[in-house]
Amino acid sequence: MYLRKTSMIGIDDGVPGPLGAHFDGRGVNFALFSENATGVDLCLFEPGERHESRVVPLPCRTDDVWHGYLRGVFPGQLYGYRVHGPWEPANGHRFNPAKLVLDPYAREIQGRIRWHDSLYGHRRGLQREDQIDRRDSATFMPRGVVTAPDLPDLALNPIRRPMGQTVIYEAHVKALTQRHPAIPEAERGTYAALAHPAIVEHLLKLGVTAIELLPIQAFADDRFLVEKGLVNFWGYSPLGYFAPEPRYLGAAGTGGLKAAIRELAAAGIEVILDVVYNHTCEADHTGPTLSFRGIDNASYYKLNPENRRQEIDCTGCGNTLDLDHPRVMQLVLDSLRHWVTAYGVAGFRFDLATSLGRTPHDFTAKAAFFQAIAQDPILSRAKMIAEPWDIGMGGYQLGAYPRGWAEWNDQFRDSVRGFWRGDHGILPKLTQVLSGSREIFAGSGRSPLASINYVASHDGYTLADVVAYEDKHNHANGEDNRDGHGHNLSRNYGVEGQTEDPAILAVRARQKRNLLATTFLAQGVPMLLAGDERSRSQNGNNNAYAQDNAVNWLDWETDPDPGLTAFVANLTALRRDQPALRRLTFLTGAVIGDGPLRDVHWLSPCGAEMDDEAWGDGHRQAFGMQIGNDLPSADRLLILINAADEAIDFTLAPVIGGPWMVVFDTTRPTGMVQAGQALFPPNARLRLDPRSLYVLRARQAASYEI
Repeated sequence: MYLRKTSMIGIDDGVPGPLGAHFDGRGVNFALFSENATGVDLCLFEPGERHESRVVPLPCRTDDVWHGYLRGVFPGQLYGYRVHGPWEPANGHRFNPAKLVLDPYAREIQGRIRWHDSLYGHRRGLQREDQIDRRDSATFMPRGVVTAPDLPDLALNPIRRPMGQTVIYEAHVKALTQRHPAIPEAERGTYAALAHPAIVEHLLKLGVTAIELLPIQAFADDRFLVEKGLVNFWGYSPLGYFAPEPRYLGAAGTGGLKAAIRELAAAGIEVILDVVYNHTCEADHTGPTLSFRGIDNASYYKLNPENRRQEIDCTGCGNTLDLDHPRVMQLVLDSLRHWVTAYGVAGFRFDLATSLGRTPHDFTAKAAFFQAIAQDPILSRAKMIAEPWDIGMGGYQLGAYPRGWAEWNDQFRDSVRGFWRGDHGILPKLTQVLSGSREIFAGSGRSPLASINYVASHDGYTLADVVAYEDKHNHANGEDNRDGHGHNLSRNYGVEGQTEDPAILAVRARQKRNLLATTFLAQGVPMLLAGDERSRSQNGNNNAYAQDNAVNWLDWETDPDPGLTAFVANLTALRRDQPALRRLTFLTGAVIGDGPLRDVHWLSPCGAEMDDEAWGDGHRQAFGMQIGNDLPSADRLLILINAADEAIDFTLAPVIGGPWMVVFDTTRPTGMVQAGQALFPPNARLRLDPRSLYVLRARQAASYEI
């Protein structure tokens, strides 16, 4: 049982801001928000101690911030809080001073959660969670660490590359670096490894301009995973929003992360963080008391107004942070600014972002959170990317976010996968997403750059598995293959999983290239999942969140498709060199000047413009897209696609001019076509192989009479 033993050490009043623990050269000001608490004890720990060496009640309360200034405390000091207040679950209050809680503003966290029933504010196993548990939890809790002040570092300023020039590489710190033979073994899996010359060289070779890291804000390994011998590898279970996840620190500590971001920026590569402000690791009302719940449950979480014992769950993770509360909004904004100013982060991808725009329950693009971002002098300049859904009512909000935001476009993913695997009736939707998803994003006043285009992400199959598996194989997750979704839009081409059949391997290789090419040639911002360029497989696991092993780690020594990395590099080079692939406005089919050219032509294999009959043909698998006519100083491009199992002849219609030169071809391992190839004049016929995509180029100076 926890017994309060306060110290006689003197403490001054201090100030209520900034929140957190801040060292000024002589001591530390501690400030913690809790609207409903009746008292707050600061607990100081010595290294290796199971229990606090000193307990100091914070002497002042100003605008619901409890604060005090302690002289003679220096960076490196370990600390936590015990918060006093009512234990009234029926009213949403779950204060329990027997539970040591982490400071939400802790800049560093030492140690990991050691799961034990004493970490819960209530007695577990009872029919209701109303009976308080008075066992001390300190032994099993990590501690906050007082840090030195963040000094200005101009080298950490984000490089702020325009969105139209951005190519995103979604990666996991450990998965990317754990098996690279060039990285010293002690450095693998750490932040410092992100900037190892071998990693930077690979990213530059690919043409990547931004690396989007899966969560690196401190997170918890869920108890149900630990009890099965697994971990929360992806990190979508946040514990602290200011502290880097300790397991990736390595010998260099937080300095390794700052140095890595600085080196990546010097190479022209931005760092975008995947952040999880929709929920925390404390789960639902039956979950543990680790931080927010014990500090002020009724303020931090959205509670069910009809039963305040329970949280509203829009996230599928048990709770939802209440950004309607001004102090919770402040927490999120302070955290975002911290990662920009202290670490040099260039942008953020918001997990289940719809939850952030619920005011209080329904989503709106005018939510206070979005308005605060737009007017913030620091955050308004950062890249903002939404995962535009959550699991609550009305949660799917693709296209509904405000100006300044981009969104993961899952309709792009599904249309591209469906078309190339041979689904019928997909062509009209495919042409929409190829031209920037105007139907989705124009209504909010945005451009094609609002669309983050991808065919594979961390959540779901890898690219290699999209063409090798038709059913999920998630047994390693210990949930009897019930987890993960069944909407994979995949095809195995004859054998489920690995095979040595050369014919099947050839089809899979072609389809990977077609999927990648469609992504990088579409209007919008392309995103590549780390390892897809090396044909990384998760053996059909489409929810590998708990696999800290070779299922997720990139294999840098075995390359089952040797030309694929060069194929991606050539795609990014083509995109970089051709302004017609990086438009800032939507393609609409508008006539240019007096005609006959339009900003986009949709063509049938016979060479004619697609008419109503062609658009209505649900079995159509071949078409052409010609663009660049309204860009006088740029090349005009013709993209020819044949998703059918048979070759076809495509006539190059006079209306789109010429002569045309093939510059890219997915039937080739690296996609590249050597310079000096034949020119195809108007009315020429080009043979399109089965399951193929070609890019042809023509100079703007050429013109032909109709």
